[in-house]
Amino acid sequence: MGKAASNGNTNGRPAVHLVLQGKGGVGKSFVSSILAQYFRERQQTVHCIDTDPVNATLAQYPELSAEHLNVLRRGAINEREFDSLVEKICREDGLFVIDTGATTFVPLWNYILENEILRFLEDHGRMVWVHSVVTGGQAMSDTLNGFAELAKTTRQKNIIVWLNEYFGEVVGNEGKPFEELKVTQQHAEKLAGAVTLRERNAQTFGADVKQMLERRLTFGSAIRSEDFTLISKQRLAIVRRDLFEQLDKLALI
Repeated sequence: MGKAASNGNTNGRPAVHLVLQGKGGVGKSFVSSILAQYFRERQQTVHCIDTDPVNATLAQYPELSAEHLNVLRRGAINEREFDSLVEKICREDGLFVIDTGATTFVPLWNYILENEILRFLEDHGRMVWVHSVVTGGQAMSDTLNGFAELAKTTRQKNIIVWLNEYFGEVVGNEGKPFEELKVTQQHAEKLAGAVTLRERNAQTFGADVKQMLERRLTFGSAIRSEDFTLISKQRLAIVRRDLFEQLDKLALI
């Protein structure tokens, strides 16, 4: 895939990045913010949308200027609101990063499937990427199921898995890594790539990232802030560089 000019194209098509996972508290909003920061750093025009009706975390990042869209009404998808979002995606230049909530995962994905939204966006010249977070620890099974549900129902090789090691390394029985897990091999034809949120020293790297997230700061704004020490800024720069280099290898722009 070649790199496009400045509108988030993939093979000449403006891209849409959906961050989806049915398990809450696994880092979806962090992933969404990383994507937005990465594309902005690469000189792309980025529109951030937060559809989480409970914890609109992405919308709390001042620097990202995310629009909060309440697509849930009485436990069901507010079709008109989501229709408006699809129209916006089709009509505006640039790429979209859409953060979704755990409570909207099932109804939103069902709506996308029922109305063939992925095909609709593709027919209107939009490349759609689906980002799914998989964690280690107790939530591993639930997040793997969420990934599998997405893989079963998408027809393209457009899923990017984010392996979040914050709760532990993502390994199966006998220490098998993610790529060797049965569920991964079953859906390998749908998997476009993976990004690892590496487990680092909790007392240094972990504390710095936690402080950044609690303040709803991007990497750039934290590194520019006087509230972080020089060595803390250095650690945040290391984390950012690692994530951005992994994303570079996926050739999303």
